[in-house]
Amino acid sequence: MDFENIKKYLEGNASGQVDVKNRSAVRAMPYRFFERFNVQGLHVELVEPGRIICSIKVPPRLLNAGKSLHGGAIATLVDVFGSAVIYTVSAPQNTGVSVEINVSYLDSAYVNEEIEVEARILRLGKTVGVITVELRKKKSGQIIAQGRHTKYLLVSSKL
Repeated sequence: MDFENIKKYLEGNASGQVDVKNRSAVRAMPYRFFERFNVQGLHVELVEPGRIICSIKVPPRLLNAGKSLHGGAIATLVDVFGSAVIYTVSAPQNTGVSVEINVSYLDSAYVNEEIEVEARILRLGKTVGVITVELRKKKSGQIIAQGRHTKYLLVSSKL
């Protein structure tokens, strides 16, 4: 296995030379860039206590080499929605920190296919929240992925 080529691939530079323009562009990206990168074009359809439903057409920027929605993009949506749904029942400063995220990938979605993302709180205790996030094909309702997001909720000081 050629570890150097793997390193070059991950750093986004197959030539092996330091790409100063790319490095400065990455450093100039806005705070929390990846969340916005994944949810750009999203349409909120329903927000109620403990539940959010949104839809998005799969954009080309979120495709993998097989031309389907990238698993990392799906996992990011589970993460982002897992936090967002807590806002529906809790103060914005207490969406917690991720303890565990798991995703079951069940089907593929392709460019311009409209998908629906539904996040629901399964349990919200004093210190732990458990959220489920499901991605479905909007047209057929077929499940693309199911995610579970467990969060540690910061306990506010009583001082």
